[in-house]
Order: sequence, then C-alpha cells, then structure tokens
Amino acid sequence: MARIHILAATAALLVAAAAGTAAATADDSVAHRPRTEREAAALTGSAKLYRPLGDDITFTFDAHLAAKDNMKPEKAYGTFAFSHYLNGKGGWAKGRVDCLLTGGKVAVMTGVVTDSDTPFKGKRVGITVQDDGRHDRVGYSWVSRDTEKNKVPQCLGSAPFETVKKGTGDFEVLPWRPVYPTQ
Repeated sequence: MARIHILAATAALLVAAAAGTAAATADDSVAHRPRTEREAAALTGSAKLYRPLGDDITFTFDAHLAAKDNMKPEKAYGTFAFSHYLNGKGGWAKGRVDCLLTGGKVAVMTGVVTDSDTPFKGKRVGITVQDDGRHDRVGYSWVSRDTEKNKVPQCLGSAPFETVKKGTGDFEVLPWRPVYPTQ
C-alpha cells in the first residue's frame, strides 16, 4: 500500500511540474521573446589540403549570407584566406567574400583578393567546399594553367577535387534555403 502512495505522490509532482512549465511558457516574458533568425547560408572553418610531397596548403573561410538577403547571394559578406608553401617557397592571399551559394553540404564562394604576395591581388577567385565530416574537399578557380587571364564571374566555383589532409578539416556549411515564388 505504501508503494501505491509513493507512486501517486510522484505522479502528482510530475503533473504539478508540467503545469508549472506550461504556465511559465504562457508568461508574456517568455512567449514574446524575439526569435533569433537563422542566417541564410554560411561557410566557416579551416583545413589543410593533402599533398604527397608535404606542401603546406591552407584554406580558411568566414563567409555568411544574412537572412534578410536570402534570395541575394551576391550580398554575402566575410573573409577568406589561402596559402601554399613548399620548401619555404610559395604565397598567400586574403580577401573579402562577394557571393555565397550553398546546397546541402556544398558551398560555392567567390571573393576579391584584397591582399596577397601573388598575382591574385585585385582579382576575383572562386572556391568550392564539400563539408563531408572527416573527408572534406576543396576546389578552386585557378586550377587552369593561365591564371593571369582567368576571369571568374561572381558566384561561380569549380568541383571540389582536392582532398583535405586527415585531421585538419573543420569546414562547416550551412545549407541555403531559397524561397521560390508560388504565384
């Protein structure tokens, strides 16, 4: 019989707790809190590419598309950087994002190089990232042999053909959710 009383008391406490939670949710201070709106798209993180000779190639992104600009990927903002060194020789570049498109776990970002010790300074580049957990991939527009003549349109990148060095990839892609007209 004592066991029944304990079960009944526990049930009563659970009902009271649930009622208190419901009352707190109905409270104006909780119910009218502004919701934080999810940004429309993002590409963040850093990783080194795998190369058998030991090249030190690093890509870093902090690219975002605000919720208010959901259908305007060319309003993206943020920064990117990349570098490539082997045996003490190479170069680096950093720039500002001018477009970001994402779909699932793939992001295409373009931006203009604002500072560099390479011929890329002042040019637009396109970079594509595949966020695949431990197997991230990267592609870039300057894969062509004649990078001096390479003109990259806004919002255009290449297939993510490079693999990320094991243990270095932490890219994160926030998928874009385009809103299409219904009429």
